[in-house]
Amino acid sequence: MAYSPSSSAQQARQALASRLADLCRDAGLTGAELAERCGWSRSKSSRIMNARTPPSADDIRAWCQACGAEEQAEDLIASLRTAEGMWVTWRRMERAGLKQAQEARLPLYQRTRRFRSYSSWLVPGMIQTRPYTTAALQAIQRRRGLADDVADAVAARMERQRVLCEGERRFAFLVEESVVRSGVGGPEVMIGQLGHLIAVSSRPNVSLGVVPMRPDRERWPVEGFWIYDTAQVNVELVSGYLTITQPSEIALYADTFAELAKLALYGAKARALLKDAMDRLG
Repeated sequence: MAYSPSSSAQQARQALASRLADLCRDAGLTGAELAERCGWSRSKSSRIMNARTPPSADDIRAWCQACGAEEQAEDLIASLRTAEGMWVTWRRMERAGLKQAQEARLPLYQRTRRFRSYSSWLVPGMIQTRPYTTAALQAIQRRRGLADDVADAVAARMERQRVLCEGERRFAFLVEESVVRSGVGGPEVMIGQLGHLIAVSSRPNVSLGVVPMRPDRERWPVEGFWIYDTAQVNVELVSGYLTITQPSEIALYADTFAELAKLALYGAKARALLKDAMDRLG
């Protein structure tokens, strides 16, 4: 289980460690006795119980067998998988290809009714054009040396965009001005993308804000993130994909979104900025 800076991920690891420690105590075993039954060093049991070292699935099975609680093994392994899923490196997420990484998020989008998205790097995927998505995913595929399934991944992302038009969903997008002034795919792709943003901003269920570049900002750009209802936040970092479920952390991102939203331009002012960016590219 890779280290994550998120307290949500750490809380999940600690909860699993506490459950394993409880099993050991309920069985009347010390950490040293459990280690002996499992054929481990004493320090390994201590590290697992104190959440310093994550157990493997086999470690959990051995632990449960030593405690006479084999029936709990699969449930604990499921908890392990949940904790692991809170922090995923890009290499691990994309090891089966970009298409699968795109498809894996669809259920989350389908069950969400209120979306908030902030981006300081790229146009959010939900409102990308096909050429923009193609250029972005091709760049990722080349940079990370992945198998070339870009065409299928693009199709999966375009299919996911259907949720924009389905049901009673609301979307609030914030992008930094730098996202629309520089981009991917060249001038023609960017002009088409900016025109699409102007069109999308007129949808009744969509709010599009552009945070202008200023020399006196007190709330500076941060990492890109999505807020799904009030249940989950996903953050895209250079090294991986972070899932946050702890309410206090979700609230921090919601507050950050609100602060950035106050700085943004909307409506005619946002469209004028987008049109100016198009004119400069053209």
